[in-house]
Amino acid sequence: MADRLAALPRRAELRAKAGLTRRLRPRAAGDAVVDLAGNDYLGLAAHPEVTAAAGRALSAYGLGATGSRLVRGSTDAHHGLEAALADWLGVDGSLVFSSGYLANLGAIRALTQPRTLLVSDAHNHASLIDGCRISGAETVVTPHADPAAVAAALAAAPGRPAVVVTESVFSVDGDLAPLAELHAVARRHGALLL
Repeated sequence: MADRLAALPRRAELRAKAGLTRRLRPRAAGDAVVDLAGNDYLGLAAHPEVTAAAGRALSAYGLGATGSRLVRGSTDAHHGLEAALADWLGVDGSLVFSSGYLANLGAIRALTQPRTLLVSDAHNHASLIDGCRISGAETVVTPHADPAAVAAALAAAPGRPAVVVTESVFSVDGDLAPLAELHAVARRHGALLL
């Protein structure tokens, strides 16, 4: 353990020499910079209706969930939102997660069973990669946006339950997944497409 700790300054020095040192750059409230690197894809984080609703929720429920959803963190607001989403989608129920990362972990785990094969795009987001890892299922990583490689991976595992895992818009590159082609491949092999 002491050896590993002693090596940390040298590793930091090597990162700095390689130009890989990163520094936090706090942003001020009301910052008007156009953010092309954040996760506020729809631009709703500072929308007046959204912040007003958040203020009302903060006044009504306090700060934080106070526990996991299963223990004490589930509120009538959660249930109301989930019921409204299910109704809007025309399904029996829905489940809201606190982040996209957690939604990906939960979705992949829910779609796996013993013997499931996960076929994952090489450029998938870390949340999808982690979801594949924690699912315990065998994962085959295919070249980026390559429906033929996905088809080959599925063909190599006939009769196994399978899930093709991809982003729709890849968060790092900004390119689009070939969803129509992937959907056709998944259907042809009896796989799910996530």
